Amino acid sequence: MKMRFLAFVFFTLMVGFAASPINAQDMPLYKDATQSIDARVDDLLARMTLAEKAAQMMCLWDSKPQIMDENAAFVAEKASALLPDGIGCLARPSDRWGQATPGVDLYRGPRETAELINSIQRWAIEETRLGIPILMHEEGLHGMQSKDATHFPQAIALAGTWDVDLIERIYTIVAREIRVRGAHHVLSPVVDVARDPRWGRFEETYGEDPYLVSRIGVAAVQGFQGRTMPLAQDRVLATLKHMTGHGQPESGTNVGPAQIAERTLREMFFPPFKAAIQEANAASVMASYNEIDGVPSHANTWLLGDVLRGEWAFDGFVVADYFAIAELERRHHVAADKADAALQAIAAGVDIELPDWDVYRLIPELVESGRLDLARVDQAVRRLLHGKFLAGLFEHPYGDPDAAEALTGNDEARAVALEAARKAITLLKNDGDMLPLNLDNLGRIAVVGPNAAETILGGYSDVPKQTVSILDGIRAYVGDRAEVVHAQGVVLTESRSWWADEVVLGDPDENRTRIAEAVETTRGSDVAIVVVGDNEQTSREAWAEGHPGDRTSLTLLAQQDDL
Repeated sequence: MKMRFLAFVFFTLMVGFAASPINAQDMPLYKDATQSIDARVDDLLARMTLAEKAAQMMCLWDSKPQIMDENAAFVAEKASALLPDGIGCLARPSDRWGQATPGVDLYRGPRETAELINSIQRWAIEETRLGIPILMHEEGLHGMQSKDATHFPQAIALAGTWDVDLIERIYTIVAREIRVRGAHHVLSPVVDVARDPRWGRFEETYGEDPYLVSRIGVAAVQGFQGRTMPLAQDRVLATLKHMTGHGQPESGTNVGPAQIAERTLREMFFPPFKAAIQEANAASVMASYNEIDGVPSHANTWLLGDVLRGEWAFDGFVVADYFAIAELERRHHVAADKADAALQAIAAGVDIELPDWDVYRLIPELVESGRLDLARVDQAVRRLLHGKFLAGLFEHPYGDPDAAEALTGNDEARAVALEAARKAITLLKNDGDMLPLNLDNLGRIAVVGPNAAETILGGYSDVPKQTVSILDGIRAYVGDRAEVVHAQGVVLTESRSWWADEVVLGDPDENRTRIAEAVETTRGSDVAIVVVGDNEQTSREAWAEGHPGDRTSLTLLAQQDDL
């Protein structure tokens, strides 16, 4: 009897001990999912130190190697030493930035990404004082920019579908492939109205018409976020890029000044942003690199304050474009130093610095010196925390490695990508009713040109699970019903890497030889399908002076006219 009695007492004590941490009176209010988001934000903000608040306004990207080992695997001890107050954001967890060669092995696959995110979130939740999860963002312009993800036609091609239902379905799939890996935030869609096609980022836009861009922008945000908040577990917070005037830079030069009158801003550039905010409840907005009438967007209190938050009642968070706050000093020369750049950006309403902690690292000393009002910091942190609660980060912070592998690039996604590719084709003319081709009348088909045997995906892409070139597709369709011959004709560039700085066009003498070979290959064919244009290097984001991407004209490069 004594043994049984002691065992019963021991069991009762153990049950009581195990249950005590989850009593409502012991749980911080901000961890109670039954409370309102505003109440949870208030409770969490009241518990935070100045250093913890500043950390929420910062991000890691260039600095990621400092919390990784030599194999780009996360090391919790390094994170605890580097980030004792936690961190608000981690940029592109799917990449091995700083530890791998872009275009070769930069991106992780679905399982590896989910496992990495889970290890980092577990550290943030279990080993930082308040356990605030990290908001991780990915790129999703026309598919998640990562290994094996489904890639859809580039944005400018999607605009040519004129199909908003299709757009919403596409970005629902993109959101699912991002969220299942564990990220909750995407830097997309681009709703810049593009009015200078020499600009290398034109491909990232939905074109020049503010109405079309507005309709597609709304559909894209609804695809990413769904139509209700907080987010469902297969959705992500969307970011509208880039506010604004980015699509009409001087001389078509990326980041160039935008000499745009207020009337033009309101009639051409504002409508897509306003529609996506007021109709689709876009969660965040990215300020643009450029300046308007001499005022850089990241320091423009009228643009980000009076218009965005005042006239449109936007209550989400504003993110910096990559390194743009520091450029207030080094490019625009409107800030005396980094401290001044931080003060101007925070005053304008830029809530978080991307992609790395640099300028906003000065926030604690700026507050302590009296140069920055703590109320401004609290305001920014409140918006960021509200976004994290909307994203469901505190309840659902982790990815699912098994589901990530199963969902990414699956048959359903591939079918939608095929539908989009077909609808995106734009026929400019059909002289003599040549199209559609009748295979019964074709014995020999020549497929020539620099892009015939390539899969040109454009910027913000990696390698999807499946790719089909035009040449491969024709051969698969024709089978043995006709002979298909091929010649390259012209080499556009020595490399196709979107990341490489140097762009070297194909050698003219060698191209003339290739053209002669293509002409000879084409002789005797019933039809020649000539595949010309640009590639990932000849028109792209020119993100630095040493990384060209804009064009002086729209002519075909590298002897393609001769071909």
